[in-house]
Amino acid sequence: MGMIWQFISSKIEQNIDVYLITVAETQGSSPGKVGFKMAVAADGSLYGSIGGGVMEFNLVEMARKNLAEGYKQNFLKRQVHSHDAAEDKSGMICSGEQTQIFSLFSKADSEVLAKVIELESENRLGKIVLSTSGAEVYEGESHISIKGIEFQKSDSSFRYSEPLGVKETVYIFGAGHISVPLSQILGLLDFRVELFDNRQGLSTFEGNVWAHKKQIVDYKQVSHLLPGNDRSYVVIMTFGHKFDEIVLKQLIGKPLKYIGMIGSKSKVKTIFESLIAEGYGKENVERVCSPIGLPIGGQTPAEIAVSIAAQIVEWRNKR
Repeated sequence: MGMIWQFISSKIEQNIDVYLITVAETQGSSPGKVGFKMAVAADGSLYGSIGGGVMEFNLVEMARKNLAEGYKQNFLKRQVHSHDAAEDKSGMICSGEQTQIFSLFSKADSEVLAKVIELESENRLGKIVLSTSGAEVYEGESHISIKGIEFQKSDSSFRYSEPLGVKETVYIFGAGHISVPLSQILGLLDFRVELFDNRQGLSTFEGNVWAHKKQIVDYKQVSHLLPGNDRSYVVIMTFGHKFDEIVLKQLIGKPLKYIGMIGSKSKVKTIFESLIAEGYGKENVERVCSPIGLPIGGQTPAEIAVSIAAQIVEWRNKR
């Protein structure tokens, strides 16, 4: 979701006000999920989505109308997805409901947005608060709630807080041809991407503009490069199966959300048998996705990248 803050910042620096629409609460079957965001600028441009369909269209039109009329308030708007709704009918019939926050951003919010962008880009912990009175940002682990997103409302006010700097990160070991489209696709899927290789001057490493961080490393010393948690995903595709095995041995015991390794079935079988023979737990070995990616028959680097990204999304959604 990081790019939406960039979008808002670029608009307000041009003195173009923006309404940020955030899904704060849902019940039942609803197309928008908590945390979904959409920015509507006074010049008519849009970024993001809160679930699509006629509901999204109507809320965008509401934001545009308020901006055109100079309406300056932050407010809530409930939408009920049912033909039978007495009020706040969304026009959709999936039987759930969702509540949106309309937060107005103007030039006065430049510092808040700059801080949000800084925390997100550097993956530093903090939170953004959207309330009746506007937007605030806080830095530091002490501000992060174990509950994640929090939302409180009353008849006259609301307060929504969302963690920053806790973005799910994919750590790619091996900056070959597949890493370039894979980094691009993962960025579109709202992952942070960190790329590692042990080769100097590699064109696909130097030219990868999609990775958030790039580093030349010694593959024998990579364990410290990533935390072991459910926001960490690993893709191993180094230049040569020996390096793949060296990296895998250091990471296989970490409590990662996902770990995948490229390779043929025979290569993978050999590495797995070697790991088990050396005492690595069978349970840890069996959770490694290898050969990597969903079986879509991909041949080109971009097609293989799609299959890997699809598998990562599959694991992300297995919460």
